[in-house]
Amino acid sequence: MATDHFSDNELACRCCKVATMQPQFMESLERIRVEMNRPLKLSSAFRCSKHNCEVSSTGPNGPHTDHGEGGQAVDVRISGADALRLVEVAKKFGMTGIGVKQNGPAGKRFIHLDNLGISYTKLTGGPRPWLWSYA
Repeated sequence: MATDHFSDNELACRCCKVATMQPQFMESLERIRVEMNRPLKLSSAFRCSKHNCEVSSTGPNGPHTDHGEGGQAVDVRISGADALRLVEVAKKFGMTGIGVKQNGPAGKRFIHLDNLGISYTKLTGGPRPWLWSYA
């Protein structure tokens, strides 16, 4: 599901090129992009279950995968003051999961955004953090 500022190609899984994103999530992401008034480069968006198992500890049902509604997560390559501003804007537009990776080389820094809620908490068997830092 592409928007004015995000193409199907950049949303697609790297291994199978599927780009099944949840429409409500994409509406929020587009509103975040407009509010930020700058390009948001995605380092990861939709992932098929197989690809997610290869790159994430969240397994076949991680936030980037399809839970019957489409993917509801992206990682935005961003750092510094722009990253801090993205966290604030993301909260404003309903993102309920925000992961912060701001150590290491600037090109490897990112902010994870998702809008998964209680249904994902039930799927994983326990509460998930709302804001976290990657080690």
